[in-house]
Amino acid sequence: MTTPMTIPTDRLILRPPAPSDLPALTAFYMSERSRLTGGHVPRTQAWLKSVAMLGHWTARGYGLWAVTAKEDGAFLGLVGPFYPDGWPEHELGWILMPEAEGRGIAFEAATAARAHARATLGWDQIVSYINAANIRSIALAERLGAVLDQSAAQPNPDAPCHVYRHPVAA
Repeated sequence: MTTPMTIPTDRLILRPPAPSDLPALTAFYMSERSRLTGGHVPRTQAWLKSVAMLGHWTARGYGLWAVTAKEDGAFLGLVGPFYPDGWPEHELGWILMPEAEGRGIAFEAATAARAHARATLGWDQIVSYINAANIRSIALAERLGAVLDQSAAQPNPDAPCHVYRHPVAA
């Protein structure tokens, strides 16, 4: 299935991640702030996690887009469809840089990414896997209309998370 290379929204451009995004993403995964998204890891692991986001595009033909500001191209995070090998369901995921929070950017990007996953990838069932302590991500999932599904399969049963199920498109 062919995925458009970019998706414009009112304030953003969603584009495939590029090597130029690696420094910011690696720094994020090294930071304490990333502990709720699988980060707060040493540099080598942070770099590997970052490169995996680029590799997902190569392996699947889609993935989390780099979210950039239309006005200046600033890298604001990653948002989009994610389905690594062994994942029980299709996920809509997001990782935002601190400067992008509290501005509605994640909601704008996730809304566009979810619509794309439905229309282009044919995803009907979509979940978001969220650490139970990640209050901001839970709030975003709920704002997107997703509801907690306690019976859903876990992507990593040794480290359970909340599974938020997005509403099925009408």
